[in-house]
Amino acid sequence: MKKKCRIRIAQEHFDTLHRHLFPGDNDEHGAVLLAGISQTNGQLTLLVRELHLAVDGVDYTEGKIGYRALNPSFIHRLITRARDEKLVYLAVHNHFGDYQVDFSQIDLDSHERGYPALLQISRGLPVGALVFGRRSVAADLWVSRNVRTRVDDFVVVGRTIQRLESKPGSDSGGNSVIHDRQVRMFGKSGQLRLSQTKVAVIGVGGLGSLVAEYLARLGIGHFILVDNDAVEETNLSRIVGAFAADARKGTPKVKVAKRLIRGANKNAKVTLIPDDVAKESVAKKLVDCDYLFLAADSMRARLVFNALVHQYLIPGVQLGSKIRQNPDGTLADVMSANRPVRPGYGCLWCNQLIDTTALAKEAKSDEERKAQEYGVEEPNPSVISLNAIAAAHGVNDFLLDYLGLRDNTGQVLYEHFHCLSQKRDLVQPRKDSNCSECSYQGFRFGRGDSVELPCISG
Repeated sequence: MKKKCRIRIAQEHFDTLHRHLFPGDNDEHGAVLLAGISQTNGQLTLLVRELHLAVDGVDYTEGKIGYRALNPSFIHRLITRARDEKLVYLAVHNHFGDYQVDFSQIDLDSHERGYPALLQISRGLPVGALVFGRRSVAADLWVSRNVRTRVDDFVVVGRTIQRLESKPGSDSGGNSVIHDRQVRMFGKSGQLRLSQTKVAVIGVGGLGSLVAEYLARLGIGHFILVDNDAVEETNLSRIVGAFAADARKGTPKVKVAKRLIRGANKNAKVTLIPDDVAKESVAKKLVDCDYLFLAADSMRARLVFNALVHQYLIPGVQLGSKIRQNPDGTLADVMSANRPVRPGYGCLWCNQLIDTTALAKEAKSDEERKAQEYGVEEPNPSVISLNAIAAAHGVNDFLLDYLGLRDNTGQVLYEHFHCLSQKRDLVQPRKDSNCSECSYQGFRFGRGDSVELPCISG
């Protein structure tokens, strides 16, 4: 029985593992990964949370049958930790291939001998093994004694998104005339990758509608659109694809965005969620996405987005624009923001971009806010061109990073465009080593389905 499976790992964990496996001595080395687990829509995703390097000569020693093997005491310590922490155990070693690698028959025979016993210790959680070449990986995952599978997708999530395979794929894909100019940039395989990609756009108002159109014209294959608002007359200056008739009828914004997407890409699959992303039933539908675009301006949306990125190791970006006025009504700042958020690079909490006071206010009804003298706030100023700056930069970064079109050696940086002063600020996100949300020791990082998302019921 075959089951779809993918593995996600943060860039820092992968780099540490790769240096350990390939230190330049042309020898074999070992390690163990412990991973959270997510299962949805027939897709099993393993999310690397912990990396345990095997010390040569102590934890990784001369094998009785093969060349080398993990020490039984090392294995026992980590399989019991995996069981107790509800994590998946993955044994790791390296071979000396580059773009192609696979297990030896000795490796596979050792799995047959040892993994049934490991499955008993793990109490129902999968166990498996990975073998790495320098730029390749193969996997043998035991979901149960009767279900054993390879991994379809091994994703390294950093500034860029890297994918490792057991052997090179062919440079083939769609041959649509519509995307001919794009294919000239990143090839048929890149276009095929986009057509197989599932993205969520959280908030499809003035900014999110632009994101949806740009992605549709790139050829993204599957959209999840989340927004519980309807079109109003004051939205018509900003929502791309909205018309006066939509304001009169109160057309849901997600329906306008779907119409816009289908006009540009008739083959796209579009899932509409006209509801609040802060609801558990909504947030859970996003956990198998490949990329998240946050274009909503509420703190509750930021809270859930931030948790999804770090709990499920999903790359994402928070986009926004803001106009601040002085007390006399003159403009103080006109700003657009493009903030990529990646596991292991700091989070919205670390960078004080989630306001607890605003969260508390959003949790109350209009009547409750009035009674507690919060008042009902006036809507913020907004202009389509400011939204376009953030949307274009966010989608362009997605394209370059998701397809690996630029190197991964640079930092993840927030981009802030201050239009009055004509300044572009690049800000390195802060990363708190003890953050409960994004640090490797925090309760959320890579936990997948085993911990609750910070949602409201519903």
